[in-house]
Amino acid sequence: MKGLPKTYAFNTFFYANISAKGYNSVKRWTRKVDIFSYDMLLVPVHLSVHWCMAVIDLRKKHIDYYDSLLGRNQKCLDDLKNYLEEECKDKKKQLFNFDGWEFNLRKDIPRQLNGSDCGVFACKFAEFASRRAEIVFTQEHMPYYRQRMLYELVTRKLL
Repeated sequence: MKGLPKTYAFNTFFYANISAKGYNSVKRWTRKVDIFSYDMLLVPVHLSVHWCMAVIDLRKKHIDYYDSLLGRNQKCLDDLKNYLEEECKDKKKQLFNFDGWEFNLRKDIPRQLNGSDCGVFACKFAEFASRRAEIVFTQEHMPYYRQRMLYELVTRKLL
């Protein structure tokens, strides 16, 4: 859609691989994709029994980590920074320039109040970020978003 950032979403195994095994475990995953041609990269983060979302905004120069339990995961930011460095070296044959970049563990976000909505929160963080929209949902919206996601999957139509 016009005016929205060109966005690439990594699969759910991406972060687990770079976190545990490093860049070499994923470098072939983007051999046909120039991630640097995108405005935004979405990185689902699975932490054993909890889902979070990381957003790399290549145009606005920041990496944001969204955790609906407000956990502090500096390692994720460090892993993604390292990934950008290695990907740039490997694919572009140059150093990645981090001048002016910000790395944020977002705290100004809605908090999950149960033990089961982290996946929906992660999806909504990705959606709102990819629209560059203010995050205005709360825990109370989760039943609606679950039903909406189900409808969209079953009908193959986005609302």
